[in-house]
Amino acid sequence: MIKNMKDAEREAAFRVADAMCAAAHTAPKANGLDKIRTLIISGDDIEPLAKEMELAGKEYDLEFFCRDADNIRNIHCVVLIAAMGTASGVPHCGMCGFENCAEMSKADACCSFSATDLGIAIGSAVALAADNRIDNRVMYSIGRSALRLKLFADNVKLCYGIPLSTGAKSNYFDRAPGSVLL
Repeated sequence: MIKNMKDAEREAAFRVADAMCAAAHTAPKANGLDKIRTLIISGDDIEPLAKEMELAGKEYDLEFFCRDADNIRNIHCVVLIAAMGTASGVPHCGMCGFENCAEMSKADACCSFSATDLGIAIGSAVALAADNRIDNRVMYSIGRSALRLKLFADNVKLCYGIPLSTGAKSNYFDRAPGSVLL
């Protein structure tokens, strides 16, 4: 069997995406509650996400959403890492800005432990991608758009996307027109 470079790189990116989901899920949690959720988006399912990013960019008047949408059209896949916002039930915590978990839940806000756990999970996942030399970048624009598309259950409040690509030069740096040699 002969495998060409593009096929080998694509398969490597998908192996890493699977491992990133495992790394995110097994990452340490602030109080041991499992609130992390992951998805991998690839192929024809990337375009609806890119279109939602463009729509959000225009709606929010944030050009970088549109720029990032163009970036994800030329990648192998996107790893979404999200966190449920449900209360952790830590007495007298208040780190979310509310008096207690009941007040936070009543306001439909997000538990600060969820945000912390999400950051740890993302760090574990991107470290794995970097260790495998797969180009990646954590993008708010992807996660925000994934939430708008309701790709996760309703109790998921936070999400970031991590596009994965391989090539001679990373898609995610020096992204001004003409700055990437093809």
